[in-house]
Amino acid sequence: MSAVMPSPRDAHGRPLHDLRLSVIDACNFRCGYCMPADRIPDGHGMDSNARMSFDEIETLARAFVHLGVRKLRLTGGEPLLRKRLPELVARLAAIPQLEDLALTTNGSLLAAQARALRDAGLRRITISLDALDADVFSAMSGGRGRIGDVLAGIEAAVAAGFERIKFNTVVQRGVNEDQVLPLVERFRGTGHVLRFIEYMDVGTCNGWRREQTVSSAELRDRIAARWPLRALGAGYRGEVASRYAFEDGAGEIGFVSSVSEPFCGDCHRARVSADGRLYTCLFADEGTDLRAVLARGEDALADHVSGLWSRRADRYSELRGLPAVGQRKHVEMYLVGG
Repeated sequence: MSAVMPSPRDAHGRPLHDLRLSVIDACNFRCGYCMPADRIPDGHGMDSNARMSFDEIETLARAFVHLGVRKLRLTGGEPLLRKRLPELVARLAAIPQLEDLALTTNGSLLAAQARALRDAGLRRITISLDALDADVFSAMSGGRGRIGDVLAGIEAAVAAGFERIKFNTVVQRGVNEDQVLPLVERFRGTGHVLRFIEYMDVGTCNGWRREQTVSSAELRDRIAARWPLRALGAGYRGEVASRYAFEDGAGEIGFVSSVSEPFCGDCHRARVSADGRLYTCLFADEGTDLRAVLARGEDALADHVSGLWSRRADRYSELRGLPAVGQRKHVEMYLVGG
């Protein structure tokens, strides 16, 4: 393949730096804010015929690296449901110039796979964790999840050598607000990073209402009243979480504020679904099928994606209050991994 191309810039001058790649659209949980059980049947996404093969995924990843992408995150659905996932991780970890290979998971299947994933070349894990209380956790997972399985997965990941694990918590008013302080207490001083995410209007089936969102500012004040915090600078341009350190030196936490403090201006992430569709925004209403061009190889795909990205003008979070914008449909979160 030819040398790395300059990273394309979209209509607002934003480069393409990160790729979120879904490997499966099935999940063993039915979280209400993503894949509610009354809307999505249990068997959804288990048909493997429509998914990209490992060969296609590797070619696609190489094309994005050709465009300057250095961070690749594997998502789902629940990515650990994808058979032979460590084999795919090994292939992606071997791509020259790919600097950061990560994975987001609900953690329930991690205990059995953490070591193999680490040995294959995975270096970072983010675990979605909305509660520590067993009953709250079960309810939020649609009755499918057990907190003990996730805690066992965390232990296995640490034993396998994963350090500084990130934990994402979506806070819904009246649902798991009481879990915020216990979660902070659990992970303070561990070297891991807890991040609170504002409940968002992703997809079309979660029945989102703005009053259900607990703002990051409210959460920061609540936490700081117990454990004083100080603001930290961003680790890199475009980092989605605002970072805060505990004044007593017990680590840091983060806040992702897509609703109250939109960060569209620095967004440089592309998302590709398990069936090979490119979404240029988490709130996009439609994607672009890449597989026909993908079949022609990584050079052809890189050229095609560069053109698509150059026409990107998404900034939904900054515009969500406008009637015409707020009424459009969004891609479901479980298709693009959040």
